[in-house]
Amino acid sequence: MTAQQRNTPLPPARRTAHPGARRLALTGLAAAAALLLAACGGTTEGKHKNAADHGGTPSATAGTTGANPAPGPVGDTDVMFAQMMIPHHQQALEMARLADGRAADPEIKKLVAAIEQAQDPEIQRMRSWLKAWGKPESAGSMPGMDHGSGSMDHGSMGHGSGMSGMMSEKDMKELKAAKGRDFDRKFASMMIEHHKGAIDMAEDEQKNGRNATAKKLADDVVRGQSAEVAQMKKLLDRL
Repeated sequence: MTAQQRNTPLPPARRTAHPGARRLALTGLAAAAALLLAACGGTTEGKHKNAADHGGTPSATAGTTGANPAPGPVGDTDVMFAQMMIPHHQQALEMARLADGRAADPEIKKLVAAIEQAQDPEIQRMRSWLKAWGKPESAGSMPGMDHGSGSMDHGSMGHGSGMSGMMSEKDMKELKAAKGRDFDRKFASMMIEHHKGAIDMAEDEQKNGRNATAKKLADDVVRGQSAEVAQMKKLLDRL
């Protein structure tokens, strides 16, 4: 070995990690990753559990809230308006369906079609309100109501019950037995009284209701059925 070779500094030696240390580092990384995944999974599970406790997923709950067909404040008058108007409309439809094969006057037939077109969708709307409000469709037993026949005693149903204008079972039987011009006259006369009852209920909602959607329907009932009452009064004059 020459002197020059002896005086030349050796290159720094490469540091090689000890195999045990490297395994320890990898194990630590794996453990940290596992802990992170567990934390994320626990958070997600907590969210789903919380959603389940409230009756659905967060998105479903939000969708239900946004789908309320009659949002805003709701008072007892609004609930009663829907609960009372549903059976009131149902009887009007029952009367209208009797016209098939019995009515003779073309104007009566057109009026029947208009009643069916307006009141059946309104029943569905009011049912959707009560469902959204968490209220039953029926207000319970009321004086004069015959649950077996679906009719009400006309004499006992006044403004106090909120169901004025309903036909009795006897009224409905008489209408069903009539035909031709006799049916037309009975139908117009009975439906005038029936409409007046609905108008009374709607006017109460206009004055005392709180829900904007229910009050809007009350406006429609007053306007539409008042016009039909005027029309039927003219019909009676010529029948």
